[in-house]
Amino acid sequence: MSAEASAGSHAADSAHSAADSQPAFLDTDELRNRGLLGSKYVKLNVGGSLHYTTVQTLSKEDSLLQSICNGSTEVTIDSEGWVVLDRSGRHFSLVLNFLRDGSVPLPEDHRELDEVLKEAQYYRVQGLVQHCLNAIQKQKDVFETVCRIPMITSAKEEQKMISTCRKPVVKLQNNRGNNKYSYTSNSDDNLLKNIELFDKLVLRFNGRVLFVKDVLGDEICCWSFYGEGRKIAEVCCTSIVYATEKKQTKVEFPEARIFEETLNILIYEKSRGSGPGGLHLLDSRGSGSSLGAGQSEEEGAVGGDRRVRRIHVRRHIMHDERGPGQQTVYKD
Repeated sequence: MSAEASAGSHAADSAHSAADSQPAFLDTDELRNRGLLGSKYVKLNVGGSLHYTTVQTLSKEDSLLQSICNGSTEVTIDSEGWVVLDRSGRHFSLVLNFLRDGSVPLPEDHRELDEVLKEAQYYRVQGLVQHCLNAIQKQKDVFETVCRIPMITSAKEEQKMISTCRKPVVKLQNNRGNNKYSYTSNSDDNLLKNIELFDKLVLRFNGRVLFVKDVLGDEICCWSFYGEGRKIAEVCCTSIVYATEKKQTKVEFPEARIFEETLNILIYEKSRGSGPGGLHLLDSRGSGSSLGAGQSEEEGAVGGDRRVRRIHVRRHIMHDERGPGQQTVYKD
C-alpha cells in the first residue's frame, strides 16, 4: 500500500509538472466575454485590412467599436490577438481617422460617399453619419442646378420625347456639314452665335423649358418652338445668296426674334393637362390680327385651325444672273 501511494503521488506530481511546462491558451469564449478590458492597444483585422489603434480612440463615441472594447459585444479574436471583423476594410481607415480627429475629408464621388455612409451606420458612428448626410445634401443642392442631357439616337425617339413633354420645347438644328455650297464670310461667326444663344437660353430658362439640340438634322441652322406637344413656331437662319457667280450659303443670327419666340412658348408652360390654356391666346392672335407689310412670317396649316409661324431669313440675290431686260427679284 505504501508503494502504491508513493507511485500515485509521483504520477500526480509528474502530471502537474507537465501541465506547467505547456503554454497557456485562452479559449475563444473567455476572449469573447472579457472583451478588450485592460488592453491599451487594439489590433483589428477588417476584411483582411489590418489596423492598429488604441482603445481610447475606439471609445470616443458610443458606437459598435466602443461596445467591442468594453466587452458588451462579442467578437472573434484569433490566436495572434487580432480582432476579426467581417466587413470590407476599404473605408475603415476613414472611420478611424474621424474618431481620432473629429472630422475627415469625404470622397466626392457619390457612390463612394454612399459606401462610407453605410460603414458609418454599421459601426454606429453618429458623427460620421451626420457628416456624410450633410455632404450628400450639398451634392443634391448642386445637382439640382445642373440640367440633365439625355442622348437621343433617332428622330422617332426625339418626336416621342417632345410630344410627351409637359414643358415647352426649344429645338435647335445645327448641322454645319449639311451644305453643298460654300459659306459666306460671316456665316461661321453667326453659326457660333446661334449655338451660344442656345446655351444662354438653357441657363436662363432651365427647369421651365426643355431644350433639344439636333446635330444630325437636315437643317444647317433652324430653331423650332413647341408647346403642348406640337410645333408653334420656326425660325430658319439659313439662306442662299448670289454674291458671286457661285451660290453661297448664308447663316443669319436673328437674336431678337429667337428670344421673342422663346418667351412666346412660355404661355404653354403650365397649360398641359389643364385645358387649352395659352393655345387660345395664340389662336386669337392669329385670327384677329394680320401681318404687317415687310414681315416674313408664313402661316402653315397644321391639324385644322392650328398654325405654325415660320420665319425665314430674306434671300438676297446680289448678282443678276438673268438676261437683259429682266429685273432682279428679291425672294422671301
